[in-house]
Amino acid sequence: QVQLVESGGGLVQTGGSLRLSCAASGRIFSIYTMGWYRQAPGKQRDVVATIARGGTTNYADSVKGRFTISRDNAETTVYLQMNSLKPEDTGVYYCNLRQDYPHFYDYWGQGTQVTVSS
Repeated sequence: QVQLVESGGGLVQTGGSLRLSCAASGRIFSIYTMGWYRQAPGKQRDVVATIARGGTTNYADSVKGRFTISRDNAETTVYLQMNSLKPEDTGVYYCNLRQDYPHFYDYWGQGTQVTVSS
């Protein structure tokens, strides 16, 4: 079993910054990607940013140039630096770990609330 523990959410004004962290532990066989997803009230959960095993990063168009995903040397902790935050960035942010061995499987954190006030 894999556990994901998130931290770093909170309330911030428009234009402010926050840094989210997600630490993975447990029986981790092979990480395909780690990333962050966002779910706004009444909306589906959408990808924000991912970082792949080889280090390739991908971002949603809405956050490009403002958010940066990174990880530690052990590649089991992932960060999301969020700058120039906008009210539309508000939502619950979920950490995701996608494992590809022995089969594809998604693990999710409990979510952390980010609220950007206008």
